[in-house]
This record gives sequence, structure tokens and C-alpha cells, in this order.
Amino acid sequence: MFTDSFLQLNTIFTSIIIEAVPFIIIGVFISAIIQMFVSEALLARIIPKDRFGSVVFGTCMGSLFPACECGIVPITERLVRKKVPLQAAIAFMLAGPIINPVVLFATYIAFGSSWQMVFYRAGLAFAVSIAVGLLVSYLFPEDQLRDYVDKKVSHYHHHEGNQPARRITFFDRFKGTMDHAVDEFFSVGKYLVFGALIAAAMQTYIKQSVLLSFANTPVTAILIMMVLAFTMSLCSEADAFVASSFRSMFPPGPLTAFLVFGAMVDIKNLIMMLSTFKKKFVAALIGCIFVCVFVGALLISGGWL
Repeated sequence: MFTDSFLQLNTIFTSIIIEAVPFIIIGVFISAIIQMFVSEALLARIIPKDRFGSVVFGTCMGSLFPACECGIVPITERLVRKKVPLQAAIAFMLAGPIINPVVLFATYIAFGSSWQMVFYRAGLAFAVSIAVGLLVSYLFPEDQLRDYVDKKVSHYHHHEGNQPARRITFFDRFKGTMDHAVDEFFSVGKYLVFGALIAAAMQTYIKQSVLLSFANTPVTAILIMMVLAFTMSLCSEADAFVASSFRSMFPPGPLTAFLVFGAMVDIKNLIMMLSTFKKKFVAALIGCIFVCVFVGALLISGGWL
């Protein structure tokens, strides 16, 4: 029995790592490109100055990046350090793993070439990202959090402002991009491994059948699917195929909660967020996401009460 459980844990752990690593690589390269090629002056010009406009901009910007929740945290950290408004960076972090074309196309295919779940998933993700971004803008002082992020960065960041005053060539930027990407990959990678191990253990030793047995009302069904999404820690490019297997058991509301909450908060990116932001901020952020996703899923459930 122990051997079987260990083999299952090992299999799940390996599959999570294999599934996540490509998107971690994409994430750290995007982060490095932002660092080397996108200036603070450019971001200041294109991001709206008002609170609501910046949140909507951050949410829409998420649709342009094919990064899942595994690689979105380092990109978000880079945006915060580039003085992107905190609420815009958080909205980007929440929307990016869901409303990008790769994830939406995977959702369309997983649900039998049907647009219904695509619209539910994208719509709820868009609404939650804006709502949470606005809540963050009211709850947390941006400068204080940015100072904290600056203190947490790797040693190579401390030398960015100490380079000799000379013209920076494209080769310099390319080399800097590669150096940043490699360093950030190993910085983020250890949190991915730790998170994947916890997720694999929970999937191995917590039986899904026990959790599903409690899903007999709209409220409990949504809560159970959100718990499953968190513990399974699937990449957003693959989670729709798992969610589609629950179609015979649940209506769209709980399924949408699974697809949105899991792509915004799971064990892997929770550990990465804790390594980047203040614990108090992460706790409040997850609370806001949880409430917004839960309410949205109830609204989608509609008459199933």
C-alpha cells in the first residue's frame, strides 16, 4: 500500500513538473524581456492614470501573454518593480492565465467545441480581475508593497543601477535578457518543486470521492470544486480537460469556479506569491479572489438553487 501511494505521488509530482516547466520558462523570459526592453517611461505613458482605467488596462494586457499561473508571478513582480500601478499588475496576474487565447482555445476544445464554458470562464475571470484589482487599490498602500518587493529580489537586481554610463547595444540587452531569465528560472524553480510536491501529496492522500460526496447543494458544489482546483494545482492550459470530466456531475457554475479559481490560486503559485509579496497581502488577495469567484459562480448557477 505504501509503495503504491509513493508511486502515485511520484507520478503526479513528475507530471506537474513536466506540465509547468515550459510555462515557467515562458514566464521568466517575458519577465526578462520586460526588464531589458521596456522602460518605466514607456509604461508610464501607456497606462491610464485613473484607478479603474489602470485595472482594466492590466486585465486586458493579460490576454496578450500566453503564461499560465506557474509563470505569471515573476512577470507581475517585474511589472511592480517597473512602477506599474499595483492594482494593474494584480489584475494582470489574475487575468493572464485565463483570458489568453491559448487557454480559451483549450477550454473550447475540452468542452466539445462549445462556446458556453469559454464565455463563462472568460467573463468571470475578467470580472474577478477588475473587482480584485479595485479592492487591492483601496486596501493596500502601493509604495509600501513595492519597497517590500524590491527587498526580496535576487542579488543580481541590486546591480542594475550601477552599470557604467555608456550606450547600451542590442547585444547588451539580449545578453542581459538571457542572464535574467536563467537566474530567475532557478529562483522560481525551487518554489515550483516545493509546491508540486505538496499538490501531489494532497492528491494522493485526500480522496476526491470523499470531497465530491458533500457536493449536493449549489454552495457546497462550488466550494468543493474550488478546493479541488486548489489541491490539484493544474496548469490553466490543461485544467479544462479535467473540468470537462465533471460535466455529468455539476452544472456550469461549479465548473466555472473550478476553472477560474484554480488558475488564479493554487498551491504552486501560492508558494511563489508568498516568496514575492507580504504574507498579509497574499492572505487578503486570496480572500478577495475567493469571495469574488464564489459569488460569480453562484450567479452563473442561477436557478440551480
